[in-house]
Amino acid sequence: MIEITEKAATELRTLMESEDKNDHALRIFVAGMGCSGVQYGMALDNETKEDDVTVTDKEIKIVMANDINEELSEATVDFIETPQGNGFVIDNPSEMSGCGSCGGSCH
Repeated sequence: MIEITEKAATELRTLMESEDKNDHALRIFVAGMGCSGVQYGMALDNETKEDDVTVTDKEIKIVMANDINEELSEATVDFIETPQGNGFVIDNPSEMSGCGSCGGSCH
């Protein structure tokens, strides 16, 4: 099951409260494909679709399409702070990564 770190859960609660979206869930979706594999996106959403899977971790509801649920079963949502900026990231240890995972050339 996908997990949320304590830091990410705290930041999500703060964000949801500041945007008056306490009734929303964190939606995870496929945002595209790249040389390093699947790129995921995240958004606050208050609607669920027929094929959605909903899980809860640290009192945060997470919604995603059923077809990516298994791909993210070992993933973790985290919040990072870097000199380039702050934001939420998905760490997915089961994802293939590195040049060549898409079958193309990264030259």
